[in-house]
Amino acid sequence: MGLDIGILKQQVIDEVNGRYDELVGLSLKIHDNPELRYEEFKAFGWITDYLECNGFTMERGICDLPTAFRATYGSGRPTIAFLAEYDALPKMGHACGHNIIAAGAVGAGLAAKLIVDQIQGSIVILGTPAEEGGAGKAVMIKNGAFDAVDAAMLVHPGRRNAATMEALACIGLEVEYVGKATHASTSPHEGINALEALIMAFNNINSLRQHIKDRARIHGIITNGGEAENVVPALSSGKFLVRAEDGQYLDKLCIRVINCFKAAASASGAQLRYKWDETQYDPMNSNMALAELFTSNYEILGRSMDLPDPTKGFGSTDMGNVSTVVPAIHPLVSIAPSDVMAHSPEFAVAAASEKGHEGMMDAAKAMAMTAVDLLLNLEAIDRVRQEFSQA
Repeated sequence: MGLDIGILKQQVIDEVNGRYDELVGLSLKIHDNPELRYEEFKAFGWITDYLECNGFTMERGICDLPTAFRATYGSGRPTIAFLAEYDALPKMGHACGHNIIAAGAVGAGLAAKLIVDQIQGSIVILGTPAEEGGAGKAVMIKNGAFDAVDAAMLVHPGRRNAATMEALACIGLEVEYVGKATHASTSPHEGINALEALIMAFNNINSLRQHIKDRARIHGIITNGGEAENVVPALSSGKFLVRAEDGQYLDKLCIRVINCFKAAASASGAQLRYKWDETQYDPMNSNMALAELFTSNYEILGRSMDLPDPTKGFGSTDMGNVSTVVPAIHPLVSIAPSDVMAHSPEFAVAAASEKGHEGMMDAAKAMAMTAVDLLLNLEAIDRVRQEFSQA
């Protein structure tokens, strides 16, 4: 007698429900102890210890990243990966809701583990540090972390329910101007104002924004603008992000952006130093065959799916890099009203709310049920693979 997929999915749901207190507790501990990129040692420890105690084979510090891990259960292919993020934002904590991503991935892995005991295949939970600005997944890709993965999923909290999301290509830029200090009142003519150079660069970029594609983005901050108001600043610095819909346009835009900084150096006399990030974020290439499976499982849980809205803005994620090497989706689960923006104090509150807990639980269930589809139905995993190979 064959296995009943409906019964298996109910087992998955029951397993996640039975771990409500543990998963919510894990989510709240991570939320209450925010850690920045590559410094997520507490979250890393709580997650890996919990998974190891529940039968997963644990590899800590993989890919030369101290807070990255691989937790595996089962053997053979297909191998389905659930991805955990657990870094926070500077001074804003989990306004990104990564505590929900982490606990959801853990819950999905624990539930799917039950199915692996009955059929062939493997479950892997990958701990991926530094999504917020470090592109940790890109580093892990280069080190082979996804070489044996057949499909990857990560559910992000948001303001709507969706099986797919768009994401822009993105790269970071650090700039520094070196000028010459002098008294700002008695001898300003002797100085070279590094802050003015950076301000001119901002103005150049503001002018450039009028002539770039609609979804391209350039934004940044001044990290050093001088030490005293009566001293001509000898040093200024800033951090910027450049985004575009695709990598080719991003490359072109980067040339135009750096020319804005070079022009300011020429006009001011300050010396420009700059450094592009070593890795960039790729656009998200959602696997629609995988998304269709996830959608049907979301609907089983009573979550209605929102239609894509082209008027909404898009961020960037290193899950886009993953989607270039394996079939992947990056669904959204609604935990906040439509007027609550991500990366805001209000969203940080939502990430620890009852609605946040509900979203985390449903994300875990939907991912685990999608794993059931892939592990039990070879035609389903073949469709996912075929679409990816033709992309």
